[in-house]
Amino acid sequence: MVLRVDRQVQVYPDLTAASRALADEVVRCAAESVRERGRFRWVISGGRTPLALFQLLAGSPGRRMPWGATEVFFADERCVGPRDPDSNFGAAWAGFLSRVPIRRRQVHRMRGELRPPSRAASEYAREIAGGRTPKDAAAPRFDLVLLGIGPDGHTASLFPNSPALRELRRSVVSVRRSGQPPFVPRLTMTLPALRSSREVIFLVAGPDKAKAMRAIFNASDAGSFEWPASRVRPMGTVQWFVDRDAASALPAAVTARPPS
Repeated sequence: MVLRVDRQVQVYPDLTAASRALADEVVRCAAESVRERGRFRWVISGGRTPLALFQLLAGSPGRRMPWGATEVFFADERCVGPRDPDSNFGAAWAGFLSRVPIRRRQVHRMRGELRPPSRAASEYAREIAGGRTPKDAAAPRFDLVLLGIGPDGHTASLFPNSPALRELRRSVVSVRRSGQPPFVPRLTMTLPALRSSREVIFLVAGPDKAKAMRAIFNASDAGSFEWPASRVRPMGTVQWFVDRDAASALPAAVTARPPS
């Protein structure tokens, strides 16, 4: 498949507006995936930024979602239990997934409590490969991957210059050292796994992301190990839903008003 990277960023006044537009895009992508392939395989991320989107999808916009045919996966997880306040799954379940009509078995969580973390990584790699032992990291195939970025340009739990960025075969790895709080070990999908998606969407908000956004869009086509999000090059398209503050350092050539 030809690599297609859309470097035009849709800029919204604030995170609320960006989340509303993104909710419509998620519903559209889900409906299309179910119509064409009978299911919607969706990867979500943790952090504070997607919470507004999740709240929307737990409300009226989410009524248009084909929840019965949706499978939810996680791009990364902290190595804590599901009830820990730092758990990505715990936050998504409490504020979002437990409030929509999706079966628990369709929500595939990373078992951050398992020790050693490498065991949890191997287990999740098998799960996203459908229970089969994956031959390589190209085995996963998702319809949509939702990502964010940190002020340091990390995405999922792929931190600047981390060895995980150089992983070419495994789809999930453990990360001993976190570059951002909370400073606990992590589990993360690798770049090959994130790339095996029909669509990737970044949701980015806040003035503390402006420097990273500029560096990401100034990176070469191959991306930079110093700015990990720049290395996410999916098999399909990539879209950026960004608020005005996060886009403030970008040149006008790569930004656009949202479609009317």
